[in-house]
Amino acid sequence: MKIAIGQINPTVGSLRANAQIVLQQAALARSEGARLVVFPELCLTGYPPRDLLNVSGFVREADQVLDQLVRDAPEGIALAVGTVRPSRTANLLSNTAVVLERGTILREVAKSLLPTYDVFDERRYFEPADRDCERVVDIAGTRIGLTICEDMWNDRLLWGGQRRYNRDPVAECVEQGADILVNLSASPFAIGKEGLRARLVSHAATRWKRPVVYAAAVGGNDGLIFDGGSLAARADGAFVDVSPLFESSLRTFDPEGPAIDRSPISPMEELCGALTLGLSDYARKTGLTGAMVGLSGGIDSALVASLARLAFGASNVLGVAMPSRHSSDHSVNDARELAQRLGIQFMIVPIETAHAAYESMLSPVLAGLGSAPEGDVTFENVQARIRGAILMALSNRTGRLLLTTGNKSECSVGYCTLYGDTCGGLAVIADLWKLQVYELSRWLNTHKLDGAIPQSSLTKPPSAELRPDQRDDQSLPPYEVLDPILQQLVEQEASIDEAAAATGEPAELVRQIALKLYRAEYKRKQFAPTLRVTSRSWGGRDYPIAQGWL
Repeated sequence: MKIAIGQINPTVGSLRANAQIVLQQAALARSEGARLVVFPELCLTGYPPRDLLNVSGFVREADQVLDQLVRDAPEGIALAVGTVRPSRTANLLSNTAVVLERGTILREVAKSLLPTYDVFDERRYFEPADRDCERVVDIAGTRIGLTICEDMWNDRLLWGGQRRYNRDPVAECVEQGADILVNLSASPFAIGKEGLRARLVSHAATRWKRPVVYAAAVGGNDGLIFDGGSLAARADGAFVDVSPLFESSLRTFDPEGPAIDRSPISPMEELCGALTLGLSDYARKTGLTGAMVGLSGGIDSALVASLARLAFGASNVLGVAMPSRHSSDHSVNDARELAQRLGIQFMIVPIETAHAAYESMLSPVLAGLGSAPEGDVTFENVQARIRGAILMALSNRTGRLLLTTGNKSECSVGYCTLYGDTCGGLAVIADLWKLQVYELSRWLNTHKLDGAIPQSSLTKPPSAELRPDQRDDQSLPPYEVLDPILQQLVEQEASIDEAAAATGEPAELVRQIALKLYRAEYKRKQFAPTLRVTSRSWGGRDYPIAQGWL
């Protein structure tokens, strides 16, 4: 029996448009001889629908769309689709895999393992499947065992005996006599996760001695990026089909067909594909057609502008330089050179007039409040906020999406100005450490941009240029020291002593960085949505602002 995987890019809430994509892909799969086509988790609603699930009209329409899908499904092929369905308990829903043929629903299987960690909060909306639920459906004499995303991630043998849940839905499928194991998935991208999923699928196939079909979602939904890369493995763990990353596709295969190679891609190629997809989908799904970036001449804004050019095309990107009295000539020149090499639109809006007006207006008032405290940054932040106001005005007038340019290192320690350089609709690189910013920029120069990012942007000392001769390393340790410490504190959630031991840095230095990290929580609560590319991004972090523990 031939099976197809419809690796589609749903839009959250676009119920009828998503269903049309499903119908089109199902018809194509049938023409290619498939008897079953498998789509991703919650493909009709889009994933994650979040509090749309609290709106009764949305849930009713989801049911209506499913009913229409049953009526309109192509003849001669079964569809496995993800949607929400009423659960056995009043006022709750199930995250459900529905197997249907034209005119009938063959099986509904609810998701059993509901994640509540990091960016996931499925217990808020869903009730898990009963332990004795029927998971297997017969398609043309082949018994298909159904699981949904997290259901497949609790194999204690894969995780060295560790389990997050006290049941294994894949084992339940096998106990019920499944011939083929099918998983409908919407698993967000993180660097390196593509290889982990391949290991997961191959392990399940070899452990249970059955073919495994893993249908993944693709596309960007707010800060989450879904990279696709759907997989099909034979009973011996060898792959018979691998879908492309970062694009929609339909693949038809024989679950016991000839083995093919899975070619892993480099981390930087992964990052480029993920961020470009996240950018373009965020704009497309919110109805925007272009982007704009404040260009400082530094590496962060250069990288964001480069990614925007890849996502939108050069003609749809605007770069804006906003020099002040503290801006160096090379900063403006580097910004202009970058824009020229990328082919994007470029303008210069000097801020000196506004800067001087703020000083004239505020200086007497501030003097009346007493002498400035040591390390006062009031007028440094005024400059950043003038730039933020200019960029927002241009965004209002042009309808372009304003992209923020802060990296994860700066965001971690609060080295950014609220309502200044944090202004914007999407934080593109706020989940990339500064050292990753340099690495990705060099990779893009070599592989995608033909050296468009000026070498001086890659080599000059980082600076906010808000005071004379300012450099980042006057306020922060070198990024070669800072990033490993922050990786321990943020991504591993290590204690100060644990982070010091892991990095070899003095505990007092780690403590100072940790203080900056926790004190900057209030800033991060106000960030634009951040494109998630690690397993621990700001969107999944939920620390209190007002707290006294370190």
